[in-house]
Amino acid sequence: QVQLVESGGGLVQAGGSLRLSCSASGRVYSNYAMGWFRQAPEKERELVAAINWSGGNTYTTTSVKGRFTISRDNAKNTVYLQMNSLKPEDTAVYYCAAAPGVVPGVALGLRQYNLWGQGTQVTVSS
Repeated sequence: QVQLVESGGGLVQAGGSLRLSCSASGRVYSNYAMGWFRQAPEKERELVAAINWSGGNTYTTTSVKGRFTISRDNAKNTVYLQMNSLKPEDTAVYYCAAAPGVVPGVALGLRQYNLWGQGTQVTVSS
């Protein structure tokens, strides 16, 4: 069974940067599409960025476009979210998720993801 573990969250001032990592262990299949979601208090979980199995196709939501970049290293079974120019409204718990069998594109629907990490807190102070 695949397990996802996020790391890299923390407290940062507005304008700063963080890089989140999501490491997959267990029976990892290369045809997993991956995504980063976030959930702020009293708000719904939203897709922030997604990447297809090969890393050649990515998606970022409008509010983070130009600031966040998703990437993956399949040799290391790791997905990254580089977050630059952070804003207080980026404060949330960030979750890594996997969508098995989604090939060749990205997975944009919440229900396509059936494997989730435990989440990592990102707090951006003003």
